[in-house]
Amino acid sequence: MKSNKSSNRQFRVLIVDDHPMTRAGLVYLINHQPDMITCAEAENAGRALDAVRKASPDIVLVDITLPGKSGLELIKDIKAIEPELPMLVISMHDESLYAERSLRAGARGYISKHEGGEKLIDAIRHILAGRIYVSENLAAQILEVFSGVQSAGKRGLVEQLSDREFEVFELLAQGLSSQEIAQRLHLSSKTVDAHRASIKSKLKLKTTSELVAYAARWVGSGD
Repeated sequence: MKSNKSSNRQFRVLIVDDHPMTRAGLVYLINHQPDMITCAEAENAGRALDAVRKASPDIVLVDITLPGKSGLELIKDIKAIEPELPMLVISMHDESLYAERSLRAGARGYISKHEGGEKLIDAIRHILAGRIYVSENLAAQILEVFSGVQSAGKRGLVEQLSDREFEVFELLAQGLSSQEIAQRLHLSSKTVDAHRASIKSKLKLKTTSELVAYAARWVGSGD
């Protein structure tokens, strides 16, 4: 009898994404799995933290770009209150830019939104089994970093940026203005300008045009 209960267990999944259609698609996919069920949804970090406390999820699916506080900061917050709760980042961002940051923040895996539902379910089960999930390409990159094959170079300067600064940095690379970035990240233009000034200082750049050119080269190279 006990083994039947165990085999019939449904893992509780919390979905954190600010796009209602994306959440709806994930809910549909997860609720059609025999071993999973959506226990809660959240569109921002504040609601996600409430859901972690009240809904008792077994795993959290987190988007990087959230209004107000970023997904990376949310991962750190969840890690602080529930250190054993596994998290999987599902993002539209290039994994070469955000996957390592996500793992350092405390996530157990990273998967692109461009991947199909089958791969996503595989990633969730992988993490629920206590393993880390990343693509083969990323796994090879991480091994290169740890083995010292990949040189630090300019990578070292960019890694000094906070997670929010890195989000701004990536959007600058796309040619967005401070106002457009503020709207995208649900921040004030003044806050974005402060982040931009801090980024210039950390990267030892003097002008905004130098910063935009640097960001475009860095993001374009995938370094």
